[in-house]
Amino acid sequence: MSPDRRTLLRAGLGLTAAFASGTQMNTPAQANSNDRSRLKGELSHDEAVRAAAADDFGRIIRKEPRAVLKPAESEDIATVMSWAAERGLKVAARGQGHSTYGRSLTDGIVVDMRGLNCIGEVEADSIVVEAGATWQSVLDATLARGLTPPVLTNYLGLSVGGTIAIGGIGGTSSRYGMQADHVLEMSVVTGDGRELTCSATENPDLFDAVRAGLGQRGIITRASLRLARAPDGVRRYQLFYRDLASLTADQRRMLTAGRFDQLQGAILPDGSGGWRYQLDGAIFYNRDAAPDESTALADLADDRGKAVITDLTYRDDALAFAKLENLLRSKGQWSIPQPWLFTFLRGSNAEQVAREIVGGLSNGDVGPFGRITYYPMLTDALRAPLVRLPDESIVVPFNLVRIPSDTDAASIARTVAANRAFYDRIRKAGGFLYPVSAFPMSSDDWREHFGPKWPLLRDARQRYDPHNLLTPGYNLFHSQA
Repeated sequence: MSPDRRTLLRAGLGLTAAFASGTQMNTPAQANSNDRSRLKGELSHDEAVRAAAADDFGRIIRKEPRAVLKPAESEDIATVMSWAAERGLKVAARGQGHSTYGRSLTDGIVVDMRGLNCIGEVEADSIVVEAGATWQSVLDATLARGLTPPVLTNYLGLSVGGTIAIGGIGGTSSRYGMQADHVLEMSVVTGDGRELTCSATENPDLFDAVRAGLGQRGIITRASLRLARAPDGVRRYQLFYRDLASLTADQRRMLTAGRFDQLQGAILPDGSGGWRYQLDGAIFYNRDAAPDESTALADLADDRGKAVITDLTYRDDALAFAKLENLLRSKGQWSIPQPWLFTFLRGSNAEQVAREIVGGLSNGDVGPFGRITYYPMLTDALRAPLVRLPDESIVVPFNLVRIPSDTDAASIARTVAANRAFYDRIRKAGGFLYPVSAFPMSSDDWREHFGPKWPLLRDARQRYDPHNLLTPGYNLFHSQA
């Protein structure tokens, strides 16, 4: 096995998570002395600063802001938000910029959240962090006390506020829901410039509208996160199958038996035009209780001779994506357009839908470093009201993690159009979008996506962002809506 292939395999399903005109204007600091004294951060018009905020990880959409706010505190965001509301300027928060279709971009004001990254003291079962902190920095702090967030994204370079605003899916989501389900309390700057605290008991309507709310009601500045006891070690199993049917059957068996603490899987290009089918599972353990291998792998139909089984510390396993990131950077594949598509299929027809879509794809449609993630999840633990899922007990994340070799504009445009066609097929089959995907959505599309939850978003918008300023890259509301 080549070193590159080994890195791809050991990175597991990390790719699923990896995954935002410069005319001068008067700033609050220029407007009057009161604003100047209030703004402790920097509102920059520097050409290089604006250019750096004009692209996101997807590198498909480019939109240069008029200014970039680097807040020193949450009050800076409130000050600029109120000032922008008076002038009708759009505002978008940007953490690590890992959106894939310009969702964190605007030609108004970008709020660079990376400076708001303080991490508070680790308590017995919770921690308070600023929204610009990365999940890696949070994990480093909590592991020092033997604790961990219950759900980690596979790529820990994402910001806390960014993933909460989407939902935040990870390898343990089947057992513990999404990261948004483990937020105890948040501080939010609303679209009308107010700084509010929200939780299940305080401003609960805002709490429900911000978690997985796509940044439409307010900018998260601080979050209190639930913690759990961290295991010492992880035994990771990467098992390979001859076809989709046998992979699906074993994934379902492992899910219902609850043998793995993490259960994911993928359809991988084999380099010769065919596909490899991979089950990726993990068992957490402590030093005094290693996993029982015979029980874990009993009655499976994988090609055992090709299995890759590794033991890692919990931290090393959580950071496995870093090796893949380094590989992609070394191959020039990290900074190219990333036209990804993330969806949830109904458990009852997932195999059929996946087979039809994969049957129409070539290895080149995914790229040699890409993959199609495919695995079942129980839905009991997923409770954030704006995360849209099929109404079944089992759903299947089905994601086209495309890292194409052909990156000219015409090819990427065709891929984006294909993503839209796949999405329409998936919706017709009862599936839903996980909203980090690379294709355009209209306001009507979003209304159909949120369905019965649309009034929650619409009413919260009227209360907290009446001027429709926030996160315009989603195109969630028509300007007149």
